[in-house]
Amino acid sequence: MTFVFVNVLFAMEERLKKLQKAREKGIDPYPYAFDRTHTFSEIRNSFDTLSDSQETVKCCGRILTIRGHGKTLFATLTDASGKMQIYVRQDRLVERFELFKLFDLGDFVGVAGTVFKTKTGEITVMVNDVVLLCKALRPLPEKWHGLKDVEIRYRKRYLDLIANPEVRVLFRKKTTVMDAIRMFFDGRGFIEVETPILQPIYGGGEARPFETYYNALEQDMYLRIADELYLKRLIVGGYDKVYEVCKDFRNEGIDRFHNPEFSMLEAYQAYTDYKGIMELVEVLLEFLMKDVLGKDNITFVEQNIAFRRPFKRLTYLDAINEKIGYDILSASESKLNDECRKAGIDHTALSYAAKIDKLFAELVQKKIVEPTYVVDHPRILSPFAKVHKTDERCAERFELVICGVELANAFSELNDPIEQRTRFEEQLKQKAVGLREIDEDFLEALEYGMPPTGGLGIGLDRLFMILLNQPSIRDVILFPQLRKERGN
Repeated sequence: MTFVFVNVLFAMEERLKKLQKAREKGIDPYPYAFDRTHTFSEIRNSFDTLSDSQETVKCCGRILTIRGHGKTLFATLTDASGKMQIYVRQDRLVERFELFKLFDLGDFVGVAGTVFKTKTGEITVMVNDVVLLCKALRPLPEKWHGLKDVEIRYRKRYLDLIANPEVRVLFRKKTTVMDAIRMFFDGRGFIEVETPILQPIYGGGEARPFETYYNALEQDMYLRIADELYLKRLIVGGYDKVYEVCKDFRNEGIDRFHNPEFSMLEAYQAYTDYKGIMELVEVLLEFLMKDVLGKDNITFVEQNIAFRRPFKRLTYLDAINEKIGYDILSASESKLNDECRKAGIDHTALSYAAKIDKLFAELVQKKIVEPTYVVDHPRILSPFAKVHKTDERCAERFELVICGVELANAFSELNDPIEQRTRFEEQLKQKAVGLREIDEDFLEALEYGMPPTGGLGIGLDRLFMILLNQPSIRDVILFPQLRKERGN
């Protein structure tokens, strides 16, 4: 490690010397702009026209390679659209040919010239002029073109994007999918809205929040753990269909499926229930697969997954009761503790309801592969869902699970303010994680009347993981949360 550090320092010293030489020659190593006429992909796509006309193109990018041959040299540049080879001759550039002695791998340059194909058929720019656009003071890491160190890739994402073009492609696909999701909801009459990130009372889930202090208001505030309660206020206010693409924050663990800061889509539709939302989600995923990704099935963690409607349904209580051999809702606290110990679950800080859900996740959910709706959760796990029409122990709720991953959560939303208050009070008695007080403003909103409503939350990062076949949530977040490096 020390050897590498010394090498980097030496390389930086050499680059600083070249920077000084450039300035002595009157060259600005950090100019303000460059009049680019073509990206590299545009040159490739228009090669025949540009070659026939011998039109001068102006293009620019980062130097990846330089190969010198006396009075000529080849270099490879990269821009956001891909790579391009350039060919440089001393008889064309004359004294400006010497500028290449000041260039290093990683520098940005702009060139002007005409296009041709080499004997090997590679599209190339014959350079007639060159300008330095940015002098890179740090060398790219050793073996940067095959950068695999996961820690470096996540911590220094810019190096990952330079070294691994497929990562740039991945995040472009992520944007394409996100644009399509918005188009899907917009096309069905939903309106996109924004709700507060800083909240005086957090709610909409059971999670530990991040806390802060609002100086101007002289009060404690919380980063939201969910959007639910504010979006339902909008249904009360008269909107029929709303959705929000947002960042939520939960002050909890980090693993391949969890990041404390994560992306969510929440949507609420008046006059429907959880069955209507099931159909909406199936149509959304079918649209994303066929119309956006052009596929009928995908591979995720070596599992082939087909998205065929209708998705399988699995009843929550039937599934868990079959695994443990008795009705879990009749189990005592001590019996649940025993089940948790057998399953390897740390139950010490869990409420009664949370123990049930952890057991389900461990014994049932992990084994689900194909897209499956887990339906009709116990009421004690669903404080915002209506009681099931035929089983008062359960709520009208579903979770979409794929390859053991919970991807979506939806309810027939509870709109009875008296029952909602009772549910909040039950949560407080159970000491639900992080819950400290009842949201009286939300209850007041419900008292003005909210129509029957179906609500949906989709974990977007997990959706991108599955659709783009990425094994960790950090692979679909440009800048995932990491522990501070030692010494920093």
